[in-house]
Amino acid sequence: MATRTRYAPDRGLTVRMTATMFLLGLVFVAFIAAIIGIGGATHASTAVIVLFAVVLGGGAAIGSLFYSDKIALRTAGAVEVSPQQAPRLHGIVDRLCALADMPKPRIAIANSPMPNAFATGRNADKAVLCVTRSLMDRLNDDELEGVIAHEMSHVAHKDVQVMTIASFLAIVAAVLIRISFYGELFGGGRGRGGNNNQNAAIILLALMALSIVVYAISFLLIRLLSRYRELSADRSGALLTGQPSALKSALQKVSGDIAKIPTRDLRTAEPLNAFFFAPAMSLRGGKSLSSIFSTHPSLERRLAELDKVQRQLSQQGR
Repeated sequence: MATRTRYAPDRGLTVRMTATMFLLGLVFVAFIAAIIGIGGATHASTAVIVLFAVVLGGGAAIGSLFYSDKIALRTAGAVEVSPQQAPRLHGIVDRLCALADMPKPRIAIANSPMPNAFATGRNADKAVLCVTRSLMDRLNDDELEGVIAHEMSHVAHKDVQVMTIASFLAIVAAVLIRISFYGELFGGGRGRGGNNNQNAAIILLALMALSIVVYAISFLLIRLLSRYRELSADRSGALLTGQPSALKSALQKVSGDIAKIPTRDLRTAEPLNAFFFAPAMSLRGGKSLSSIFSTHPSLERRLAELDKVQRQLSQQGR
């Protein structure tokens, strides 16, 4: 997936991503087949609803793709900075861009008490990297370089495009759930239309139930893909810098500091959770049922994978 960069290709990510996208495609085909099966395709009003949801979902996905950088910066309250304003940060990014042979992203800083970072943008030429002042204050240069290498790996592997495509079905399903719910609430079959209205009500109920199932499946598949993306970015970033120990140290510092921040403050950062280097609402252990809903792997899993990278580099150096 990486083009024009020296980031190591991740065959594991490619296989998992392909499998996840294939499963999402199957879910979409099954979704359409089920709509036809319940009579949705032959009912004019329902067909219009489905078409509207697809168009609206597609528009939302495209808008999110093209404006993800602006939306994320505004949500984070971040401001773009020049090399004169942030020489340390720009210096690290310059080194990594030269090392990875990729265009330099725009750089922004957010005045947030939470130590974190994210990168977004529809492609490498339109990418933006954002770090918080808290992160810069807590990490040394090697640790900060590891975090930034992780974030730039997301750009190199086109993760924003991939996740936008993967989210399309979930967006469509969410729109259909809302439309079906309000259709039942304000219309349904309770009018004077007799059998036609009753049939429409049944179809709306079936469509809503089906959309809920499709949304749930899509949601879980997207979260699974998101966790793979984070592991891949850790691996690629560590291989690029050759210092997995620095990234491990950064992960431990950031996760420990985030755990000390009051939950009410962390919730304000949740809209950017999927973008962050470390999740605002982190999980411990990774074996609980709630871990399948997380956008990131557990800290323990990430550290274990970085240990593997360390051993790989050690063997290559012999």
